Amino acid sequence: MSDPPTKPYLIRAIYEWCADSGLTPYLAVRVDKRTMVPMAFVKEGEIVLNLSTEAVHNLQLGNEEITCDGRFGGVPHGVIVPVSAVIGIFAKENGQGLAFQGHEPEPVPPGSSGGDKPPDEPARTKPQLKIVK
Repeated sequence: MSDPPTKPYLIRAIYEWCADSGLTPYLAVRVDKRTMVPMAFVKEGEIVLNLSTEAVHNLQLGNEEITCDGRFGGVPHGVIVPVSAVIGIFAKENGQGLAFQGHEPEPVPPGSSGGDKPPDEPARTKPQLKIVK
């Protein structure tokens, strides 16, 4: 049995640190085919989500997915973010947090041989966090 990945635990730790410090936790996400967010708010393939208790409801920081309900432009939406799509979590007020390097491959479903060659992907640039005001 392999060890569980550290990424979901680090995301939860920074989220808790923000909450305990009275800071606003923001989640930077690289949108992929498994990410469910309002596409009108995606810029250059990425979205930054405010995860504060005032902004979202029913937040679940799971090991595989982050889910919540939020409002975008006043319209309610369900949000599903695979942990593999998270590129960083940080405090809005001071920018402190964590950025995750590289892109994690999607897990191979059980029963799949995983032998299929993945399609060619465009070259990825290094993730960059921006302060959103």
